[in-house]
Amino acid sequence: MNDWKQRLGMVYSTNPDFEYIRDEEPEQATLPPQQQKLRVWIDRKHRGGKTVTLVKGFIGTDEDLSELGRMLKSKCGVGGSAKEGEIIIQGDHRDRVVELLTAAGYGCKKAGN
Repeated sequence: MNDWKQRLGMVYSTNPDFEYIRDEEPEQATLPPQQQKLRVWIDRKHRGGKTVTLVKGFIGTDEDLSELGRMLKSKCGVGGSAKEGEIIIQGDHRDRVVELLTAAGYGCKKAGN
């Protein structure tokens, strides 16, 4: 692998047997829906007055998080994103999101305001 961005901060070595070891955390395996404990929030802060629905507490791979976010966005008919362990759904769809997650078998409940 010759990706220079992953080797930033590395000091050059003249040792031909040198192996650079990265401090990467392995991605966590996705828990089954019954073991997930998701929290559904409404957030208005730092978003220019716009309201969003946040789903926090997902434990698993980024691909599974993206797939769950895609399902929620399509069922609610709105946009959003899924990154850094949370799903952002545009608008106040907290009741609908909780309904969809429980129907899919996820453990979830409303949180916050």
